[in-house]
Amino acid sequence: MEPIQICVASPQDAQAMLAIYAPYVERTAVSFELTPPSLEEFRGRIETTLRRFPWLAVRQGDRVIGYAYASPLHPRAAYAWSAEASIYLAPDCHGQGVGRRLYDELEKILTAQRVQSLNACIACPREEEDPHLTRASLLFHEKLGFRTWGHAERCAFKFDRWYDMVWMGKAIGTPLTPPAPFLPFPEIREKFTLL
Repeated sequence: MEPIQICVASPQDAQAMLAIYAPYVERTAVSFELTPPSLEEFRGRIETTLRRFPWLAVRQGDRVIGYAYASPLHPRAAYAWSAEASIYLAPDCHGQGVGRRLYDELEKILTAQRVQSLNACIACPREEEDPHLTRASLLFHEKLGFRTWGHAERCAFKFDRWYDMVWMGKAIGTPLTPPAPFLPFPEIREKFTLL
């Protein structure tokens, strides 16, 4: 495998990342969006996220092969130390350690931001055999130390079938009571060697 490089994404990466994301929307139940966002909307998501949280891209040569980002778990102030992580990889990059490396970098940054609780909202098939969704994401997050803390049944309808949603999470950082103030990503970005 050609070496990979993880860097901070920019709005200019939107087209390459949308090319990765759109098939997840159109062909799978991994995302509960029903239609892919426009390029402008996707670019706006990157810009908005980078004001407070990291959005990372992974490149192999000149090609973006995946990305991961964090967002607020909830908008209310008391949730400031909790984040939700999302990750998407090109289909030919699964099972090669790329996702783990992306999550490792994301977790380092979030820890520096003083995030204490890292969470993931994961689509879950209701049947063992589902043409649009496997349990791969659940197993991947389990391997990274995430544990299930919530399960919503039949909460999403896509491809003429119902899907469950599972919340998984893990504690990160050193817990302090009271916690130190959350640091927005732009305030700590220079501490990392990512481009």
